[in-house]
Amino acid sequence: MKHNELETKNELQEKSLFDKTVGRRSFLQYAGAGAAGIALVAAGCKKDRGYENPTMNGGVTLDFKDDFGVLNYAYALEQLEAAFYVKVASAPPAAFTTAQKAYFQDIQFHEIAHREFFKAALGTAAIGSLEVDFSSIDFTSASSVLGAAMAFEDLGVSAYNGAGPRIKNGTYLLLAGKIVSVEARHAAYVRDLISNGSFADLNSLASLGANNSAGLDAALTPDKVLTAAQKYIKTKINVINL
Repeated sequence: MKHNELETKNELQEKSLFDKTVGRRSFLQYAGAGAAGIALVAAGCKKDRGYENPTMNGGVTLDFKDDFGVLNYAYALEQLEAAFYVKVASAPPAAFTTAQKAYFQDIQFHEIAHREFFKAALGTAAIGSLEVDFSSIDFTSASSVLGAAMAFEDLGVSAYNGAGPRIKNGTYLLLAGKIVSVEARHAAYVRDLISNGSFADLNSLASLGANNSAGLDAALTPDKVLTAAQKYIKTKINVINL
């Protein structure tokens, strides 16, 4: 069977853990519009356009010709973040405090919720599971884990903000707004752990498109985000119609 037709063992385990911890009902309440509602909208549009799962041999394809390309882009990034936090939560650095371990558990469940939400919403149009590469991260080191978490969260916020103008459907845009606000909370928390009081330091995010004098957070176009994330992803990501 093709890779994108399979649900990995890790994903099944994560979904089981998520379901046991927060439950399906809580997940739908957290997601706002609900996966069922989003999926119905997506299904109608896919039927009208004859949309098919955009995949290619040797990787996955993000086709930005419409909203589904943007949703798959978000799904790809949420896969990356979920994989990272699941690994951290399963074996946190010894230097982590009890509170830090608990917060990283919470962030783990947020990211799993995001990932599963996009997967359910996209249905057969969803890209396959990505293979990640965390070889550059020392998961036994608190500083290495926190540095990677900051990089993921800051990049995630800039990705959602940069992709917003490409979303035409109001329901999808509302969902993206709800998710990016959660990612920003994660980013602020992690930044404060690294340097107390730095949670709102927009000057340090200038390279990601933030504007401190205007009070505007980071925003990057998908090509720049994917280039930055490439070191953590083994799967080849093909981008078209950007």
